[in-house]
Amino acid sequence: MSERGLKQVDILEMSRPYQKKTGIKLGKSALSQYVSGKSRPDDEKLYLLSLTLGVSEAWIMGYDIPQNRLPDEERVSASNLDIVPVYDKLEKSRKTTVYDFAVEQLAEQENTVVSIFSKRHDEDDYINDYVQGIVAAGHGAFQEDNLNMEVKLLAEKVPDKYDTIAQVVGDSMRPMIENNDLLFIEVTSQVDMNSIGIFQINGKNFVKKLKRDYGGSWYLQSLNNNYEEIYLSEDDDIRTIGEVVGIYRED
Repeated sequence: MSERGLKQVDILEMSRPYQKKTGIKLGKSALSQYVSGKSRPDDEKLYLLSLTLGVSEAWIMGYDIPQNRLPDEERVSASNLDIVPVYDKLEKSRKTTVYDFAVEQLAEQENTVVSIFSKRHDEDDYINDYVQGIVAAGHGAFQEDNLNMEVKLLAEKVPDKYDTIAQVVGDSMRPMIENNDLLFIEVTSQVDMNSIGIFQINGKNFVKKLKRDYGGSWYLQSLNNNYEEIYLSEDDDIRTIGEVVGIYRED
């Protein structure tokens, strides 16, 4: 896509005549999943994309072969007359199995696989924002001033609604939240029990799960069992900053 200067919306528009011709549907969400690498197209979608872009299916999947697409009428040759009728008789799920095996064999043969749906993104796919604070997934972090650190984020990983961004330091919230993750926060003075929130306790910032024990005492829980709960008391200076509504991690 980046080689041709195409955006996802361009590909969808280009595919409409082929969708109508083949009866194969392709939506914005599905295409976004392919481009982000979260899923891969099935054989029907792969065929549609091949028609739309004018490139071979194998090249779309990242194999080191010529990208030119062989027209459908030329695909049945003397060398594949035996296999095509057999393939055509298979159920869709079995066709996928055959295709997957063939792709794996080709990968071993070529020994070069870099899918165009893996990590290629246009500049328009990103947004810029600012990390305002640091929160500790550990023993707390002091912060006197806003961090105000500019970051470049993949737009499809950014939630629609959030108020501010904070960076995580520590591993007490693993496996859900890792060190250096960015947290999208909705600012609120009240966080529901069992939700992940940002709390300032005696001047230190924490990212923790808010819990309450059977005796009615409130505490902050780490997801990493190597860390103890932080029980809250009336003597503590407690401020609820907000609730975590999204997590951003570089792949």
